[in-house]
Amino acid sequence: MMDSRHVSLDLMEFIEQNILPKYNAFDKAHNLTHVNRVIKNSLALAGKTGADINMAYAIAAYHDLGLEGPRAIHHISSGKIVMADRRLRRWFSEDKIKVMKEAVEDHRASASHAPRSIYGKIVAEADRDLDPTTVFTRAIEYGLDHYPEKSYDGQWQRFVQHMTEKYSNSGYIKLWISDSPNEARLKEIRETINNTELLKTVFDNIYNSMTNGE
Repeated sequence: MMDSRHVSLDLMEFIEQNILPKYNAFDKAHNLTHVNRVIKNSLALAGKTGADINMAYAIAAYHDLGLEGPRAIHHISSGKIVMADRRLRRWFSEDKIKVMKEAVEDHRASASHAPRSIYGKIVAEADRDLDPTTVFTRAIEYGLDHYPEKSYDGQWQRFVQHMTEKYSNSGYIKLWISDSPNEARLKEIRETINNTELLKTVFDNIYNSMTNGE
C-alpha cells in the first residue's frame, strides 16, 4: 500500500527517467520547466485538499504528453496515453487510472465543462501558473514561436486579444479551487489588462528582451 501523502520513490524514478524527458521536444510554453512547475503546484494542492499525492503527481507528469500530436486535442490524446501505459498498473488500480485519464482530459482552461473530480481540479489549477510575469511571458513566447511572420504590431494585437479572451473579467479562465494562490494572481493580471498603458509597457519589456529590440 502506497502512502498517499508522499510520492513513491520508485514512481518518481520511473517518471523522471521515462516521462519527463519527452517534454524536451515541446515548445517553450510546454517544456520541462513547465511540467516541473505543474508537478510542484499539483503536489501543494494535493496536500491542501487531502488528495492522493501519487495520483496528483502522475497526472501532472502526463498532462501534456498529447502535444506529440495536434495541440487542439492534446488533452484527449494525453488521456489516451495514460490509459495505454501499462507500466502505471504497477502503482495504480484500473479505477484510479480511469480517474487519472479523466483528470488529464479535464486540465485545459478552455474546457467547456467542470473537471469531473478533485484530481481534474488540481491539475487544471496547477497548470495555470498565474504568476503575472510568467503569464505575459508565455503568451509572447507562444506568439513568437507559432507566428514568427507577425510584425511587432501583429504580435501586440495577438497578445491583447489572447489576454482579453482568456484572462479578463469576461475571459474563459475558471479557477476550480477556492483560496488558492491563483486567486490573488488573477486579480493582479486583470488589473494590468484593464490598464492598457501598463499592459503595453509590460509587453514591450518582455518582447524587446526576447527579440533584442528587433
